[in-house]
Amino acid sequence: MVKRLMSSMQRVLVLAPHTDDAELGCGGTIARLLREGEDVFVAAFSTAEESLPPGAVPTRLRDEFLAAMQTLGIPPEKTLVFGYPVRRLSYYRQELLEELVKLRSEISPGMVFLPSASDLHQDHQVLNVEGLRCFKDMTVWGYELPWNNIGFPSQAFVTLEPCDLKAKWTALQAYKSQFELGRPYFSWEFIEGLARVRGVQVKAPYAEAFEVMRLKW
Repeated sequence: MVKRLMSSMQRVLVLAPHTDDAELGCGGTIARLLREGEDVFVAAFSTAEESLPPGAVPTRLRDEFLAAMQTLGIPPEKTLVFGYPVRRLSYYRQELLEELVKLRSEISPGMVFLPSASDLHQDHQVLNVEGLRCFKDMTVWGYELPWNNIGFPSQAFVTLEPCDLKAKWTALQAYKSQFELGRPYFSWEFIEGLARVRGVQVKAPYAEAFEVMRLKW
């Protein structure tokens, strides 16, 4: 896939503002990268404890994230989770940037995935800006979360095999808390439907779309 276009790519880093964003935005792509032997790291910056219903175990979303990563096939040493408060990443902008600089130094990624610049969620906007600030000299693609986007510049597509989409869906099933809340984007109909739409655009059974913010070849 990307490796054929950019032979300099060695490691892939996926940045998620919250647990579940990486899987929702590019879970199929992660599955394909892993299937093709790429080295993938995923970092989530908030476990959104304040969004849990009263009485919920505080670590529930963290535990679900780790289970989802294990399901995808990403080992614990390549799975990073931080504890920034949900909807308040802007209060910790400098600390967040310092975490990103540390990840850059330790992982040395050749490609970075993060939320699209058109994503309206306040935490997603912060991670987009600080991620671009940190990785501006690398290949950076923004993933799609349609419920947060007014528009989306679909400039790149990753075609998926049915097994990649199934791996994405299986990983999302680790988030029992989100199913209990009835999130409309936590349904097979939505996940499969969006992948079909993006696939039709590039004459493939399934695909995920991305905003290209930087391309280094």
